[in-house]
Amino acid sequence: YKNRDAIPSTARHGTARGLPLKEVLEYVIPELNISCLRLANNSPKVRSSYSNWTSRGYFQHKVGVLYCKAGQSTEEEMYNNESAGPALEEFLDLLGQRVRLKGFTKYRAQLDNKTDSTGTHSLYTTYKDYELMFHVSTMLPYTPNNRQQLLRKRHIGNDIVTIVFQEPGALPFTPKNIRSHFQHVFVIVKVHSPCTENVCYSVAVSRSKDVPPFGPPIPKSVTFPKSAVFRDFLLAKVINGENAAHKSEKFRAMATRTRQEYLKDLAENFVSTTTIDAAVKFSFITLGAKKKEKVKPRKDAHLLSVGAVTWSVRARDFGQSMDADCLLGISNEFIVLIEEESKNVIFNCSCRDVIGWTSGIMSIKIFYERGECILLSAHDNCGEDIREMVQRLEITTRGCETFEMTLRRNSLGQLGFHVNFEGIVADVEPFGFAWKAGLRQGSRLVEICKVAVATLTHEQMIDLLRTSISVKVVIIHPHEDGTPRRGCSELYRIPMVEYKVDSEGTPCEYKTPFRRNTTWHRMPTAGGPQLSRGSPTQGPERLQCQQILQQHQGGIPRSTSFDRKLKTLQSACCLRLNFFCGGNITKHSNTVHGDASCLKSLSFS
Repeated sequence: YKNRDAIPSTARHGTARGLPLKEVLEYVIPELNISCLRLANNSPKVRSSYSNWTSRGYFQHKVGVLYCKAGQSTEEEMYNNESAGPALEEFLDLLGQRVRLKGFTKYRAQLDNKTDSTGTHSLYTTYKDYELMFHVSTMLPYTPNNRQQLLRKRHIGNDIVTIVFQEPGALPFTPKNIRSHFQHVFVIVKVHSPCTENVCYSVAVSRSKDVPPFGPPIPKSVTFPKSAVFRDFLLAKVINGENAAHKSEKFRAMATRTRQEYLKDLAENFVSTTTIDAAVKFSFITLGAKKKEKVKPRKDAHLLSVGAVTWSVRARDFGQSMDADCLLGISNEFIVLIEEESKNVIFNCSCRDVIGWTSGIMSIKIFYERGECILLSAHDNCGEDIREMVQRLEITTRGCETFEMTLRRNSLGQLGFHVNFEGIVADVEPFGFAWKAGLRQGSRLVEICKVAVATLTHEQMIDLLRTSISVKVVIIHPHEDGTPRRGCSELYRIPMVEYKVDSEGTPCEYKTPFRRNTTWHRMPTAGGPQLSRGSPTQGPERLQCQQILQQHQGGIPRSTSFDRKLKTLQSACCLRLNFFCGGNITKHSNTVHGDASCLKSLSFS
């Protein structure tokens, strides 16, 4: 927390000792039973034990190196190569520096630095802030007449990442030949034209099925020349491979057990009898000092956080007509939905794309971009979460609460307003029924008779408004200056992308928030071409005429009334474009604006 209202300030206590530990814990972990806590002993072993499992493995990595000669492929053959050939020696010189183990004071990766029991030398290097020690098979002790070579395998077999170095003529590598519970990632490096000026290397990766993909990506059909660039690429691949392996279920469970054992050892052997209450009582005794009033933190101060505030929700997948348990995160920049079961990001958009929301007691519908929406419901009847989501949206977006109204017709059967192809109200008949209901120029229709406007063409929108007996609409009010609320993808002209078409020939929305490639609030278009929109990919003459047309049309594109046809509007637009541009018009059909300014997918590899 960076907000002063969330955690008390040191300055308010006026003491060099800092904040009382009890008070900090009460603010940070209010559900914790503080009375059961005891202070740790003031012993160096406490800090040492704590640092062992908190900083373990972050900047130190041990990597195995297996040597595979021509005609070899099995684990036993590679472990029994007694010494390195010239090709391997050349590769090791590129990878790191040989160090004398006896007396070595840096990261040694469980190698003996006192009696040479694990060999006299090893390969060590640094990369950025990382230390890497390589368990090279030919530099570890060799045992004659022992095909298993246990003195070598005890180290390499416990390394998560192993580099398999193949000489020309080596047989294809398969991890099925490796018997180990720890080796989860194999980086296969094959040398071409070794010990020549044209020496180069090809790289491939084999990983366990529960290890997620990781970078940097390997270019297809590319060989790397011997260079510092290749060395950095390979070291980054090795480090990322081990980090990715730690995300697998097996290593996460092992890390949890190790952490619990360290904590158990600290709690049993390095704890005093002093409670937190007693420590506070005796540490802050002052004679004659006036007792300061405890400053009450502001309610909901966490909603002002710069980072993401999260809630557990159920998200509606309209394509599958089912709900998914998700984690909703709203930061100052993005809104993200992460499916709890798969841990995948199934939806995200920029906060600048949010135009409004409809909140209920137990659910909230968030509208973004051109009126698409996501429907979320709170878990365990926790209506307080919905209230917090609304407050967070009010802080981080320019959207507002939607308004539902029922529109009446006049004696001529008219509703008394015009709407353009975006669903934005172009003008309203003064003092008509729509005007009296609260509809104003710049308002945005997002639902008509329970149908999302984002799923409708302009003709379908007008037809629904003309033919429905009872017209109920959900609108988003304009900004205070009367301009309609738009997402950032509409405020800034961006390249147009074609609709994807499914097996039935139905145009589908280009971006699908859920992972199943389902249609997201998109219905078949009712015949007739759509109006084209401006794009930066168009030529300068075309873009200039679009800008001139927008200046003459004003801030809100005006459409025809409900009694006129869409084709008339298209003809008028084409005539006006020809008038301003003096050229032919290129018609773009079935297009939709993509959101190039907002992040649409996350990759952890």
